[in-house]
This record gives sequence, structure tokens and C-alpha cells, in this order.
Amino acid sequence: MSISYRQPGVVLTDRHFTVPLDHGDPDGETIELYAREAVASDKAGQDLPWLLYLQGGPGFGANRFIGRQAWLDRALKDHRVLLLDQRGTGRSTPATRQTLPLRGGPAEQAGYLTRFRADSIVRDCEAIRAEVAGGAPWTVLGQSFGGFCTVSYLSLAPEGLSTAVVTGGLPSLDAHADDVYRAAYPRIERKVAAHYARYPQDVERARRIADHLLTHDVVLPGGYRLTVEAFQSLGLMLGASDGSHRLHYLLEDAFVRTPGGFDLSDAFQEAVQGLLSYAAHPLYALVHEAIYGQDSRPTAWAAERVRAEFPQFDAAKAIAGDAPVLFTGETVHPWMFDTDPALRPLRETAELLAARTDWQPLYDPARLAANEVPVAAAIYHDDMYVDTAHSLQTARGIRGLRTWVTDEFEHDGLRAGAPRVLDRLLALTRDEV
Repeated sequence: MSISYRQPGVVLTDRHFTVPLDHGDPDGETIELYAREAVASDKAGQDLPWLLYLQGGPGFGANRFIGRQAWLDRALKDHRVLLLDQRGTGRSTPATRQTLPLRGGPAEQAGYLTRFRADSIVRDCEAIRAEVAGGAPWTVLGQSFGGFCTVSYLSLAPEGLSTAVVTGGLPSLDAHADDVYRAAYPRIERKVAAHYARYPQDVERARRIADHLLTHDVVLPGGYRLTVEAFQSLGLMLGASDGSHRLHYLLEDAFVRTPGGFDLSDAFQEAVQGLLSYAAHPLYALVHEAIYGQDSRPTAWAAERVRAEFPQFDAAKAIAGDAPVLFTGETVHPWMFDTDPALRPLRETAELLAARTDWQPLYDPARLAANEVPVAAAIYHDDMYVDTAHSLQTARGIRGLRTWVTDEFEHDGLRAGAPRVLDRLLALTRDEV
């Protein structure tokens, strides 16, 4: 049953759908999906075109807006919006350490999670479109991983799309996970250098924290084991528009004086726990590298293996050599399944996914080269999460795609620049810019 309710300027409706777990077996097991419909209060009774929003990730449910926040305000001027929790996230049959044991052991869990990539998400969208839009094509807005899903949509079911808009999410069509991370570490290093140039005092602060973690066993209040590698992974923040500033304020409150000497403050530990824990989005850690799996090669913990090619990220060596400690970025490592209590029960499942070799293609270069759907993409210059060169190469491979390459925003430009970013991209799809 659908339930509608109001927030300032918007009418919201909870929508629930039943779809096959495996779209290749439509009469087999099903899962439940959730999406939130949003329409402007003064247009609730109108027959408006639909805009489907696909969130970044993988592993995150759709934004929980209050009223007409961010880009939603612009979208509601012309559209009825569907905010989809992609399968395994939010309220759509969540996949967590608590729920996955319902599938059985690690082998069964890993097999189940192979159905949680972009190709399955696109098939979900097509099933929902038939029910929601009566089969009419709709506009899709894909942010980050949602953009990856959008390119899969253009490959697998372009007939379902009237328009496609991508923000910070044009993937390489053929890069292996090794290639993705080999391009990523130099970008991450540039972001760290820019942070230290902005806040030079943070060089010594980060070195002090790293040295403490190398010599102390620190377990955070929620049970997370804070290793130096985990501390370095806070660099994930540096890919956001305000991330450098937030990291700076986090580091400046790291230590307090205690009867036993200086120690990491409770406030710092509590904040770090919230930033590092995967309790709310374990699917991200489980299938992040799998989103690059398309050939007969395993992903095999690509970020961990490739990191060894960049010894400047070794914190112990940096401290011994009086060098800055480098943070890392959007990378998933096997040690996370030891340090994070939300991931520990899923370590063997993650290992099986990392070893898998039978991933199916996610993109169809030939179909993309013949694309007829109006499509526009924001490409953020030196995006920390998605390689700019990979995105530009893909843009050249999608017929008719119009790009907006900008250094005005970081990867979260849809949030930081809304509604201007969405307005510009929609105009590009109409050849108005």
C-alpha cells in the first residue's frame, strides 16, 4: 500500500515493488524494492514526466531530503521524481552482516551478491518503469555510481530513457580494477598535497596521529580497531567540496592531555568511528571492486595490490623518512574486514567475491556508439573518485553525449552546486547551451 505525506513544498509517497532477484529467471525468487516519489505540492495532480534518481555508491540508499533541498528543487519544476533505494540499500532488501546469513554461508552470500551490480539495477528500473510510468520512457539522473548505472542503462535498455544526465559518473568501458586504481593513487596524492598546502599545520598533526597508531593498539568506542591504514583512509573526505576543511577540523582536536600523558580524545575517536564504520553501507565494501569486473580476471583486492606500487603511501616509511603521511581515498582493502565489526563476519564472503572470474559485461560499446538518447554529463576536473581521462574517453564513445568539464566543483557538485548543475545539464540535453 502506498502512503502519501507532506513536507514543505512537496508531496511524498512511499512506493514498494517486487522484482526478481535474477532477472534472467523471472519466475524465481523475488526481492522487495523501495522508492520515494516526490512531486511539487502545487503540481501533485498534474501528469508530469518522470525523473528517476540513481544514487552514488555502490551501497547507499537514495538521499533523504527534507522538503525541496538541493537539486530536488530544480527537478520538481518539471518532473515527478522517483528516489530509488537500489537493491541491497536503504529499505530495498538491505544486505548487511545481520541479513546476509539468511542466505546461508559465505558461498551462498557471495553468489547472492553477484546480483547487486549495475546490470541488475537497470533491470529493476525497467520493471519499476512499467509499473510507475505505464511504460513511458523517463529521464534518469545518475550521480557517481548512479552514473555508472546510467551508462549501463544506455547499453542495456535505452528504450526506457527519454533523457540521461550523469554527474561525476562516467566509467571506463573496459578498464580492469587494476587500471582504475593505478590511475587513482596519483590523483589521491595530488588531493593530499593540495590539502597540506592549504593547511600546512596538518602535516605534523597527521604524522603525530599516525605515529601514535603505529605504537598503540587503539579500539574505538564502537569496536572499530583504528590502525594507521584505517586513519589514512580518512582521505576519502578529500574528494568532496568541503572535505579538506572537515578533515582539518577533525585533525586539530585529535589529542588531549590525560594523567597518563597525551592520548587520542574521546571526541576524535567518536568522530572517526562514524566516518570509518561501514555499518550503514556494508554493500559498498563488499561489491565496490566488483563494479569494475567485466572480464575473466578477478578483481583480487586490486586497490591493495596496486597500493604496493606507490610506496609513498606507507605511513611507517613516511615517518621514518621525515615525509608527510599520505591519506588514501576511495579504496577498499582486505584489512577493513578485520578492523570494522560491521564487516568482520563478511570477510570470507568478500574473499570469494574478490576471487570471482565470471563477471558479465556491464557496457555495450557498439550500442553506445549508436546512442540516440539525449545525454549530458558533468565531468569534474581531477575528480578524486572517477578518473577524468577515463570519463572523457567514455564520453567520446557515447554518440551525442554532451559534456560539461568544470573545476568549479568536486565530485559532489550535484549537492554543492545544486540546482545550477542540474539546470545546466538538462539544458545541454535540449541543446540550449
